[in-house]
Amino acid sequence: MGGAGGSADEPITAINVTPLVDVCLVLVIIFMVTAPLFSQPIMQVELPKAITDEGESSENITITIDEDENLAVDAKEVTLEELKPELTLKLQQSSEKFVIIRADKLTNHGIVLKVLDLAKELGANKMVFATEHKK
Repeated sequence: MGGAGGSADEPITAINVTPLVDVCLVLVIIFMVTAPLFSQPIMQVELPKAITDEGESSENITITIDEDENLAVDAKEVTLEELKPELTLKLQQSSEKFVIIRADKLTNHGIVLKVLDLAKELGANKMVFATEHKK
């Protein structure tokens, strides 16, 4: 019996990689679909519109302020009292000390100025306001 499969008494020595490739492709598709969900900010804010250059996509610290004055540093919600220690830690870990302030357009300017002053006091080198690009 000489066929491609060999005789019935010989053990199977080749590895069938088809199921492995199928599983890997399914995992890649799952990661591609779920990855954008992880990059969403913790709070949704409606940014003011402006004609500006696009922000740098380097290492940065994002402070989000919604219209009800809730605060978040990167993906962690904080209170005004917790903002200073959290921001101090983030600025110590950052080499560029680049801070982006994402404030809702209906946010009270007082809280924005407090956050701005605190970031400057703690040693932020560059601070910018996030805006939506006007069309």
